[in-house]
Amino acid sequence: MNLRQEYPNYFLDIYGQVDFVPVRGVGSRLYGANDEEVIDFAGGIAVNALGHAHPQMIASLTTQAQKLWHVSNIMVNQPAVELGKALVNASDFDKVFICNSGTEAVEAGLKLARRYGLVNFGAHKHKVVSFKNSFHGRTLFGVSAGGQSKYSADFAPLPAGIIHGKFNDLASAEELIDGNTVVVIVEVIQAEGGVIKASTEFLLKLRELCDKHHAILMFDEVQTGIGRTGKLFAYQHYPIQPDLISIAKALGGGFPIGAILVKEQFSSGFAIGSHGTTFGGNPLACAVALSVLNIINTAEVLMGVTQREQLFRKQLNLLNQEFNLFEEIRGQGLLIGAVLKPQYHGRAREIMNLGFTYGIALLNASPNVIRFTPSLIIPEEDIRLGMTRFARALREFVSNPITQK
Repeated sequence: MNLRQEYPNYFLDIYGQVDFVPVRGVGSRLYGANDEEVIDFAGGIAVNALGHAHPQMIASLTTQAQKLWHVSNIMVNQPAVELGKALVNASDFDKVFICNSGTEAVEAGLKLARRYGLVNFGAHKHKVVSFKNSFHGRTLFGVSAGGQSKYSADFAPLPAGIIHGKFNDLASAEELIDGNTVVVIVEVIQAEGGVIKASTEFLLKLRELCDKHHAILMFDEVQTGIGRTGKLFAYQHYPIQPDLISIAKALGGGFPIGAILVKEQFSSGFAIGSHGTTFGGNPLACAVALSVLNIINTAEVLMGVTQREQLFRKQLNLLNQEFNLFEEIRGQGLLIGAVLKPQYHGRAREIMNLGFTYGIALLNASPNVIRFTPSLIIPEEDIRLGMTRFARALREFVSNPITQK
């Protein structure tokens, strides 16, 4: 019995994995037990920002592993301080809280906001405004803030005081954000929701309304942060600064870590004892994350993201000329969504599965969008080879009458 067959015998079977089982990875290529090769356009869902087995990450981890693995957060450790300082210096924020994942980062940000409202304004200042089609993690607070009922409906009753407006709709934001609003949480790009960018006008309106009503503007940059869009943070593409952001995924390059960055004005939302995490800020994670940050936060890598985006778009447009599958290619940097035409709606996962058959790792973002989140430094050779394999998968997809509607 192989590993994929054994898995449901011992694990809660909640992911619906593909048949390919990787045993090692090098750069942007994954290998199975029999050395079968897969070009990785998925990147662990925007996590493996420097690919697999990057030598500087390995060096950082092994060096730190010989020094100090874990201590209680009642003690300060050097890698955490260095990482916190680097994040503050590279951003427009003043304070950091380090945790273990994107979900935890979102949870921390929303908790900070709720407590800030209570302490500074009173119990009425508690309303969370989010947006339909958003995704903010898997904790109960996270799925409640997220705007997709498929993730939250089975876990009711949900936390109260959370409402959802229409994404990119100025009138909806104006209607919902008021004096009782303590935080507005929004994704700069709705990644899980189909790779949909926020408009500049929409984010400017949110900034205006948050200032007017003394609410915190929180950007969820778990998927867009740390170079994914061609800048270190996606908010830097806009003439606007949020008050708080959540980050994770690419920050650790594959090692679990998350964080929130917050402006000084709102940092009083947390006080000693009001929040915490056992493993957050541990030396191993912080040492790796610092090496990742130092590599990505360079002109060479960030400009390279934009160059690679152009190659991805060119290749996808060429494929679309041949197969006529995609209604739109959207996104920014190396967070790209290929939107299926209406006659193929609901079939994105089929294409993802076919990709593995032909040696290419893909993602879907909603049932109608193929998502690409490869390494930020994926070689052009691997992009071209991956697209050749993607073409084979698409050729089978369109030739199979089951996929036609």
